[in-house]
Amino acid sequence: MTLGPKQAWDPEQYARNARFVAVLALPVVALLAPQPGERIVDLGCGDGELTAQITALGCRVVGVDASAEMVAAACARGLDARQLDAEELQLSEELAGWCDAVFTNAVLHWVRDPARALEGVRRALRPGGRFVGEFGGEGNVATIRTALDEALARRGLSVPSPWYLPAPEAFGALLEEAGFAVTHLERIQRPTLLPGDVSGWLETFGGPYTAALPESERPALLAELVETLRPALCDAEGRWWADYVRIRFAAERR
Repeated sequence: MTLGPKQAWDPEQYARNARFVAVLALPVVALLAPQPGERIVDLGCGDGELTAQITALGCRVVGVDASAEMVAAACARGLDARQLDAEELQLSEELAGWCDAVFTNAVLHWVRDPARALEGVRRALRPGGRFVGEFGGEGNVATIRTALDEALARRGLSVPSPWYLPAPEAFGALLEEAGFAVTHLERIQRPTLLPGDVSGWLETFGGPYTAALPESERPALLAELVETLRPALCDAEGRWWADYVRIRFAAERR
């Protein structure tokens, strides 16, 4: 699978355009069911919004994220956050066998080598430890992706997808192959209300696509995409919805 360039993250932009990511993750935290005293890694912690919530439940939480800017934002909250790519969790000797649980939200669809990421998660967990999370699955933001591909094609450009978006069954098989016993696996069709029009979403999450254009040409692309997507994603009340499809899962290390 060929993937596009990596996404860059801006904590202020993320807080402005994507706070819904943490708000809508509360059922995933409930599935994790963190208990006081548990040792948990928040894989892809971002600015630490969910890390702080789990910490407040009495857990010892280490947040890891590939973005130095996001890690700095999490540390500014007083959290234990470290810069570490999801695919390199296996490289941290300190975390080997340390965790009662690994939690992840809206991260795995960004990984380029999911099997390697799962290997690192398994290595971080104690035997019987659990891996719980949610991420984009097959069909996620299909309408937006199609519009992006077509808009770039009109400009003579093609960008490989930056996302890993498997079917639930394929991800479940990957978990089993990596040494996990799957205890929960579901596909969730979840239209997601955006705080503004789709341009904020594109600015926050569409960097691998917009980076194909000179910076001076990006505003015109965003304006075009807003009008292209308006009939499909903007309702009669002027609210914009992203066509999210998620995979929610829980598994135990064998």
